[in-house]
Amino acid sequence: MAREKLPISVCVISGAEARRIGLALASVAEWTSEIIVVLNQEVSDGTDQIAASYGARVFREAWKGHIAQKNSALEKAAQPWILGLDADEAVSGELRDEILALQAPFSNCAAYSFPRCTFYFGRWIRHGDWYPDRCARLWLRGKARWAGIDPHDCLRVDGATGKLRHDLLHYTAESFDQQLGKALRYADDFARHCAATQRRIRTSDLILRPGWRFVRSYFLKLGFLDGWQGLSISSVTAFYTFLRYAKAREALLKTP
Repeated sequence: MAREKLPISVCVISGAEARRIGLALASVAEWTSEIIVVLNQEVSDGTDQIAASYGARVFREAWKGHIAQKNSALEKAAQPWILGLDADEAVSGELRDEILALQAPFSNCAAYSFPRCTFYFGRWIRHGDWYPDRCARLWLRGKARWAGIDPHDCLRVDGATGKLRHDLLHYTAESFDQQLGKALRYADDFARHCAATQRRIRTSDLILRPGWRFVRSYFLKLGFLDGWQGLSISSVTAFYTFLRYAKAREALLKTP
């Protein structure tokens, strides 16, 4: 017997994600009422066709930054509840069942958060800075919008946020080149923000912040329990921290 669909609009923004978006949409297509995909204008790898095959409404738009792009997808939603999903994520069966068990109108909470578990080079990461990585992704339309500093968006909720137990699954970088490329792009975004706000970057930021991020991730948050992958995550996180502050300082030196 077909399952009755919940009054949820799934909102996704995407670049060229033909290899991964199918898994994301398959995890929600059978039990949600609407899928919205805002696709970068230049994408030509077939992502749009895959999204359409899952019943998604696809909109092509020029890239405006993570926050503006996600709010654009949100504005197109018609259902009373919104589920924000990235193209490299999937709702686990356990999380799906937990959401189904809530039933409409999902009690009195304006939003719900859940932990996000990342698959990294053959291992699900359960420690360090990457877990539980709790994020609010299910909310009542009109009660939340995306905010933050690109590319690190966060949901600003007007009302109570309930906590669900089960994991959103995250399939992150497929290679070190991809991971480091993302770190460079994110560092550039941070540098532009610092230049725009005239944020002062001190030498101590370059010295202390990377070391602290490694110690916190690898030792205090038990990243060493995740094997060599945990060491890799802690090391790359420390490098990214140094990179973002170094690039921000460079950008300020170039500002007239």
